[in-house]
Amino acid sequence: MNWRESGQFLTQPLVTLGKATVSLANLIEFVVIIALVLAASRVTRQVLRYRVLPRTKLEAGLQYAIARIVGYVVLVFGFVIGLETLGVDLSSFKVVAGALSLGIGFGLQNIVNNFISGLIILAERPIQMGDRVDLGSAVGRITRIGARSTSVLTNDNIIIIVPNAEFVSNRVTNWTLVDSKVRFSIPIGVAYGSDVRVVERLLLEAAAANPHVLKDPVPSANLQEFGNSAINFLLRVWSSDLVHSPERLRSQLNFAIWDKFKQAGIEIPFPQSELHVKEPIRIELKREA
Repeated sequence: MNWRESGQFLTQPLVTLGKATVSLANLIEFVVIIALVLAASRVTRQVLRYRVLPRTKLEAGLQYAIARIVGYVVLVFGFVIGLETLGVDLSSFKVVAGALSLGIGFGLQNIVNNFISGLIILAERPIQMGDRVDLGSAVGRITRIGARSTSVLTNDNIIIIVPNAEFVSNRVTNWTLVDSKVRFSIPIGVAYGSDVRVVERLLLEAAAANPHVLKDPVPSANLQEFGNSAINFLLRVWSSDLVHSPERLRSQLNFAIWDKFKQAGIEIPFPQSELHVKEPIRIELKREA
């Protein structure tokens, strides 16, 4: 096959899209353009996220959202340019719309739903990178917000892939959406007969000695109730650096409280009940003669 025959083979029409005929050369050009567009979209996101936007005063979550949206815009424009190289008339999308509707009808509903939900998440930002969220079945930190799904890293170092639609349609608890500070509550019961003022002082001292507990807002020790077996207190503290490790903070405070109560002779009671037994009544039975 000579060069002329090769050229004719590449330019020979393979398929017709509307009024446009597509050859092998057009397909190769389209594939090359799409590959370049994908690379350009990735580079654009990386440059915006790690070089341009960090110089601004925008928060990290907004920087991530802007980089993602700009990347999607580059993809859309690149795809349009690729269709132009094929000679497709973009003013008429009847065939494309029909094919898309057919595809959605045969199983793309979830993909489209998750993609649109991803755009809603990036625009409204109900969750952001680094937020700690409670999904009901798991709790973790947002590590990635993609076009179709969001990655949540749990305290067990397990990545949970959550479809974006779940964050839009279901109830999700975001611990750090408004502020990085989170309040923790540690219940504690002491035996009746304990000096409640001393208990209050010891609880506040245990909180003040922990480096992960914030000084502002100040910790508080509230006497909640006089229970059946104990006088119940509730120690409330605020933290910002152990938000993603709440069990660690609670454990540190419980150890500190235990040590202080032991030194002060404060008893932590266990549930108990008192049983009063009355003197038995004697009944005499007389036999008939």
